[in-house]
Amino acid sequence: MKTLDTLHRWSGGLIGLVLALLGLTGAILVHKDAWIGLPHAGDPPNGDLATVAATTETLLALPGDPQGVIYATDRFGLHQLRFGEGAGLYADQSGAVVTRWASQWERPEIWIFDFHHHLFAGDSGEWVIGIAGLCGLFFVITGVILWWRTRATFKLRLWPKRLTRPAIVMQHRDLGVVVAPLLLLSVVTGTMMIFRPFAAIVVAPFGPVAETAKALEPPKYKGGPLAADPDYTAMLTEARRRFPTAQFRILSLPRKPGDAISLRMKQPEEWLPNGRTTLWFDAGTGKLLGVRDALAMPAGAQAFNMAYPLHAAKVGGLGYRLLMTVSGLALALLGSLTVWTFWFKRPKVVKRPTKTAALAST
Repeated sequence: MKTLDTLHRWSGGLIGLVLALLGLTGAILVHKDAWIGLPHAGDPPNGDLATVAATTETLLALPGDPQGVIYATDRFGLHQLRFGEGAGLYADQSGAVVTRWASQWERPEIWIFDFHHHLFAGDSGEWVIGIAGLCGLFFVITGVILWWRTRATFKLRLWPKRLTRPAIVMQHRDLGVVVAPLLLLSVVTGTMMIFRPFAAIVVAPFGPVAETAKALEPPKYKGGPLAADPDYTAMLTEARRRFPTAQFRILSLPRKPGDAISLRMKQPEEWLPNGRTTLWFDAGTGKLLGVRDALAMPAGAQAFNMAYPLHAAKVGGLGYRLLMTVSGLALALLGSLTVWTFWFKRPKVVKRPTKTAALAST
């Protein structure tokens, strides 16, 4: 048990700050759609095919080499147009531009998202976050084990009674065991999205791992270079014909010649906010190359698709968003106080007085 306690403390001292920042930014991002506060952000989505098609044609004809459109949702009524180097704009659902930005640093919701998912370091940052997630899982499990032996002294406090090491350790231990289920949900779903081997372990009970991995792998379609004037209306019309009840979610243009145009849609039964139902079109001719129905995917793949909506509180309404806010703030508090006590409030080593030998009398 002493070894487990030592591992718990040292790993917390080394990775606790990363987990604290991830928890804080996660709690902020859960409510992102509510605090952006731009004109028309509260508009209900207009799923009329003619309106969406006309707006898509207008937005993708704008100068600046757009990369794709993220369509308005039930909770955020603006379309987002993406450009290279982090530039972009928000437009209302008629195509009128609401605001533009030249880099992600001009929009807090974008740079906070980048930090939470990449630590501003791309793929390298994802590896750090994935390792932090595995450490977080270790903290939750070992924390519950270590708490059990002191359960008789349980006393819930949101803040330590005093900012002394013993008081902070006691608050950390007792608050941690209360929020353990929420922390477990957050770290498991977050780590699933970063480390596919870990995700494979989690979804293995739902079906063969190889079948799940194959279903999640994006198909490789080859077509012509992007046409000068692609017929986005025809593409959207074909997508609506195949999935009449689905919402348009993301239209992505090819990153290099020969890649396909992809259109993601969300069917009513899907939890993933941007859906996983996807159609691919030849960028040169507009011909449909392939279709993936998310509801026909294997059970393991569908289970994996639930990780993000559970992690980001995209399901369950306000009540679930508040629960995940508690999870993020608790992680921020536990992680930051752990680092502080480990590095700045460590117990001082008491030097025992040496016993002097008594002088022998003659």
